Amino acid sequence: MIPLLLLLAAITPPQQATKIVIKKSDHTLTVYHEQTKLQTYKVSLGRSTGQKQQAGDRKTPEGLYVVDAKNAASGFHRAFHLSYPNAEDRQRAQRLGKSPGGDIEIHGQKNSLAWLGPLARHVDWTAGCIALNNDEIDAIWSIVPVGTTVEIDP
Repeated sequence: MIPLLLLLAAITPPQQATKIVIKKSDHTLTVYHEQTKLQTYKVSLGRSTGQKQQAGDRKTPEGLYVVDAKNAASGFHRAFHLSYPNAEDRQRAQRLGKSPGGDIEIHGQKNSLAWLGPLARHVDWTAGCIALNNDEIDAIWSIVPVGTTVEIDP
């Protein structure tokens, strides 16, 4: 007879993410359900350091965003699109007389370079996005719904 706890564990769906926190200084992405940490991953970021100022600066933004779309057929395996730019991002770029840019995502590896696996995380290679390896984005794909809050800290 299967113990009741094992049976319940087998039929209980995984907890849905309510928040993702990215700490640029640590190169980490942590998935939370409420206050409970579900998983932490190492990530690659934009090639340039600092706060994103404008389109094309290759910097990863900082601030509060939400996952506003999911793309299962991305050129980077799978992707969570973020609601960048927010109002602060638009104001910052406007003061510079520039466009804030857009199309910031949490994504996997470029499809043609998936063979690199975890090696890719040792280099910041994105144009401003946050990159996991493909196995990692697959691991969180089903638990990160559209509407999940994403906090990107320096």
